[in-house]
Amino acid sequence: MAEKKHKLLEVKGLTMDFGGLRAVDSVTLEVHEGEIAALIGPNGAGKTTFFNCVTGIYKPTKGDILLHPKGLETRRLNGLKPNKVTEMGLARTFQNIRLFPDMTVLENVMIGRHCRTKAGIFRAIIRDKMVRDEEQQIIESSYQLLEKVGLARFANEFSRNLPYGAQRRLEIARAMATDPFLLLLDEPAAGMNPYETSELDQLICKISSEDKIAILLIEHDMKLVMNISNPIYVMEYGKKIAEGSPREIKDNPKVIEAYLGEETDA
Repeated sequence: MAEKKHKLLEVKGLTMDFGGLRAVDSVTLEVHEGEIAALIGPNGAGKTTFFNCVTGIYKPTKGDILLHPKGLETRRLNGLKPNKVTEMGLARTFQNIRLFPDMTVLENVMIGRHCRTKAGIFRAIIRDKMVRDEEQQIIESSYQLLEKVGLARFANEFSRNLPYGAQRRLEIARAMATDPFLLLLDEPAAGMNPYETSELDQLICKISSEDKIAILLIEHDMKLVMNISNPIYVMEYGKKIAEGSPREIKDNPKVIEAYLGEETDA
């Protein structure tokens, strides 16, 4: 009998209203350790709104968002600020790239380490040995992350000068710099060519296997989703209409009608 995996994220009956519009309607979803889970659906299905509720950008109208860090007490995320959610071990990237264009590639990753620094304002002003040692450690760990995502050679380049696919990978490195155990990726392959998408596919699997970070991704690239994700959750008009393995999703009549169509034969 297979060992039951630890549940990291538990979302129960999540509902988000904007005035008279119900963008997310009673969605329930779980992510367990070791998983690369995917959330798919047509444009306007409510996927990014779901992410925004989980990561503290929106306070949901109803439902519960529970984080179960291994060995620690369960925390309810509803209403917490995004920085607090990040401190608890949940990091994300965005559909629209949000790098600091006038900072170097290395500096962009170093910013991600900010929530894990221990030195207070007073120590930062006097710049004692603890601060200097911590800064050096941040530089080294940030550079190691750049090596992991294949961007070490660009460390001193301004982030705005990176090719598009590399900017996407830099966003992932910056999210990983917060030391998460769960990573939410919002359309990481958007705008990428097939070669860049293949590189991303490999990177996500590497992060999952080597860094033991669970991943929940929103993605329209069905080839990428079917290759690396299990389970897959499907949303339409704010509701969850299906969940299951890639094979179960591919063969689900509701999903085919709502979203996949003939694409599954490609």
